[in-house]
Amino acid sequence: QVQLVESGGGLVQPGGSLTLSCTASGMPFSVYNIGWYRQAPAKERELVANIVTYGVIKYADSVKGRFTISRDNAKNTAYLQMNSLRPDDTAVYYCGAFGPNTYWGQGTQVTVSS
Repeated sequence: QVQLVESGGGLVQPGGSLTLSCTASGMPFSVYNIGWYRQAPAKERELVANIVTYGVIKYADSVKGRFTISRDNAKNTAYLQMNSLRPDDTAVYYCGAFGPNTYWGQGTQVTVSS
């Protein structure tokens, strides 16, 4: 059974940092492109960052310079390091795996508030 499990969300003050993790099981993680998405209340899900199998990375303009995506294929895990967080970063963050099939995690809540 394929699973993607996100962790690391929580409540943080503006300007703070969080690191999200996305751990996969039951799938050949290294052959999948990984994307981090987020969905704020009453908004559509949007791409935050993605990293393809050979390492090319893309970021949404809103997070460039603040967020860093990475992956460790040996650990079947992708990460999203988020710095200088702002209230408008508040959302449920999802990881998705795209390749022979498409898989989504259940999401983790990130709330940026003082």
